[in-house]
Amino acid sequence: MASCSIDESSKLPKNTLYKDIAPHQWPIIYSSNYNIGFLYLEKLHPFDSSKWGSIVNFLRQAKMITNDTIVRPNEAKSEDLLLVHTKRYLSSLNWSIVVARVLEVPPVALLPNFIVQWRVLKPLRYQTGGTILAGKLALERGWSINIGGGFHHCSSNHGGGFCAYADLTLLIINLFTYYSDRIKKVLIVDLDAHQGNGHEHDFMNDERVFIMDMYNRQIYPHDHQAKNAIRCKIELENHTNDKTYLRLLHINLEKSLNEFQPDFIVYNAGTDILQGDPLGNLDITPEGVIIRDEIVFSKCIRERNIPIVMCTSGGYQRTNARVIADSILNLFTKKLISC
Repeated sequence: MASCSIDESSKLPKNTLYKDIAPHQWPIIYSSNYNIGFLYLEKLHPFDSSKWGSIVNFLRQAKMITNDTIVRPNEAKSEDLLLVHTKRYLSSLNWSIVVARVLEVPPVALLPNFIVQWRVLKPLRYQTGGTILAGKLALERGWSINIGGGFHHCSSNHGGGFCAYADLTLLIINLFTYYSDRIKKVLIVDLDAHQGNGHEHDFMNDERVFIMDMYNRQIYPHDHQAKNAIRCKIELENHTNDKTYLRLLHINLEKSLNEFQPDFIVYNAGTDILQGDPLGNLDITPEGVIIRDEIVFSKCIRERNIPIVMCTSGGYQRTNARVIADSILNLFTKKLISC
């Protein structure tokens, strides 16, 4: 896919999160700053706070990538976040009790906020910067993967579910802002086990964005208002298995692509659908996750040549990193992604 550039005659402010990468670099985005640790309090939430680094280590071990070929993002700063977020919401994160509610880790409320900013929110801002950068790289290379991000419970004015910044909304609004000549319609394919109520609130009445959301209807967040934004809604039951899940994915993704004919795809690839996940409560096998990702990339890239960004989103078991790495390696083996 041909490289694209921003019109320098534009009066838009410079996007400090967009950067050019070398030809030998993969459009795979990661920073060691992604990983969260704050005085072992991460043990109080089922989230694997070192998942992102583990994924990259597995890809290194497989010799798919090296330190030199990984793309390192910049941290999203206040001016970047204000493209979507309200000043009031960002200011509220200066209170540890608010961050504790967003993260669903009550003891965080007892920590000084400078520690919370440094050890928790800063990593999430780096991941948010990675998601925004992924949009530019996908336009240039046809695809991009952020080894992080996918904070789909956060909207412009409200966080929750371990999601403090609306990185998916920011990715899309940046594309509409800086690539308005190329990007008119964006399809969100949200395959995390939970409903993506954050971006759904943000794009409730925006005809430029089509949301396909397949989630377990029996778990968090039960946001009935946000469901009004979903244009292709697939509600699953507890313990849905591979056969049912993959059949529904195949039918509904094909339907969504044909109906909307998007210019760009945002793929929220949560692995909390895996069997045994303490929050997702679905029964998808590791092989099912690999096939799921292959279906999405095949239909979007191979069959239609539509640029796609993938974020890793939720997943709450120590085995998730291995499954995600294996899925990315499978995409490479099947020649669905390449450098």
